[in-house]
Amino acid sequence: MNLPDLDKVIHERARLRVLACLASHPRHTSSFTELKESLDMTAGNLSSQLSVLEDSEYINIEKKFHGKKPFTEVRLTDKGAEAFEKYIEALDQMIAALKAKK
Repeated sequence: MNLPDLDKVIHERARLRVLACLASHPRHTSSFTELKESLDMTAGNLSSQLSVLEDSEYINIEKKFHGKKPFTEVRLTDKGAEAFEKYIEALDQMIAALKAKK
């Protein structure tokens, strides 16, 4: 059986959840706080997962201020959206191949 490779960056559970959350937002953006709460992750864990995704150029992180309060915006890049789509397609292919073997 010839199964596709899965993107190792995305395949880690927490990073997969982050990308799925960003992909589901209309503008493919979310604040750090919204991600942390939506995914029920600690700030440290989310921060380390975002660093890996940013290093892979799958997301952009922009730190700014709303008034005097710091605000961190996380945005899915075109490269990240394409990689996520390919990952989902690879999963679909694997599932189809496994079902065909039954």
